[in-house]
Amino acid sequence: MTSQFWKGKKVLITGHTGFKGSWLSLWLKRKGAFVIGYSLPPPTSPNLFEVAKVGAGMITVTEDIRDFDHLLRALTEHQPEIIFHMAAQSLVRYSYFHPVETYSTNVMGTVNVLEAVRRSECVRVLVNITSDKCYENREWVWGYRENDPLGGHDPYSSSKGCAELVTSAYRNCYFPLDDYQRHGVAVASARAGNVIGGGDWAKDRLIPDIMKAFLENRPVIIRNPDAIRPWQYVLEPLSGYLLLAELMWLYGPDFSQGWNFGPNDTDTKPVSWIVEHLAAIWGNGAKWELDSSENPHESHYLKLDCSKARRALNWLPRLWLNTALQWTAEWYRSYRENENMRQVTEEQIARYEALEAV
Repeated sequence: MTSQFWKGKKVLITGHTGFKGSWLSLWLKRKGAFVIGYSLPPPTSPNLFEVAKVGAGMITVTEDIRDFDHLLRALTEHQPEIIFHMAAQSLVRYSYFHPVETYSTNVMGTVNVLEAVRRSECVRVLVNITSDKCYENREWVWGYRENDPLGGHDPYSSSKGCAELVTSAYRNCYFPLDDYQRHGVAVASARAGNVIGGGDWAKDRLIPDIMKAFLENRPVIIRNPDAIRPWQYVLEPLSGYLLLAELMWLYGPDFSQGWNFGPNDTDTKPVSWIVEHLAAIWGNGAKWELDSSENPHESHYLKLDCSKARRALNWLPRLWLNTALQWTAEWYRSYRENENMRQVTEEQIARYEALEAV
């Protein structure tokens, strides 16, 4: 990423009150962008958006991504040039009990964003953030590539596969690559692995479950210790999204595709490895116990092949997983000590920017 690219750019982030959206909002403001957020109120209490005072220095539009008229009005009023679409129902277990909400948010929300872009004349770049779970998971030991079949066992995973198909259809019909000079809109999707970092309090997600238990000095209950996932620090995929958007702005159709952003192969680890290492870092007698209750189906093994991003974008991770867990624990310790969490979060962004690829 070039240091001056984002200065003065008008960027809309849907889902900016969420975990990843809050980190991205702070990073873009640090880079000098003019940031507009479009989202429902923060989904948890506490939450990173409020704890780190993310809303200071940006415009916040509190609306539902499923409300097309309000969304189109926001684009018309604020005239964003670049959109990161992150608003989503993002929890697998929640999707089992709320499938209609999951599909309406993740599928029709994506349709609304793409349709609003089609009707506007201000947007040049749209990056739709989906998930590594958009792939039809066959429990392969090798990573899924961008041209592998989409699918999903549960409503969440399926909805993300649908969102990818919607993105592809809009790109083919309304923003075709061979007619870019006419429409001038670059559309891509980004698929990331399991993201960790400070400020996540989502229910039924591993790191929030661990940190809530450790902060309360009780054992964390683990559902599926043998499940293997590609773990990465929150700023890793965000750096990929920023780099991708910059290249889409500069070169348009050359980068209007689907992209995987995941960790190095050695950082694809089982849940038990994560909780044991984080317990050792946290100390204070932190430990975990196995959940003996019956739980909905979750895939056992999921891994991304990110060689395309490494080759074509020159994107590489900067943190080993051990360090990512240390930074995560540091953030929650700072929160426990009532430190200035806006400052703590921005300091981690600055430290990340200074790192070389691992």
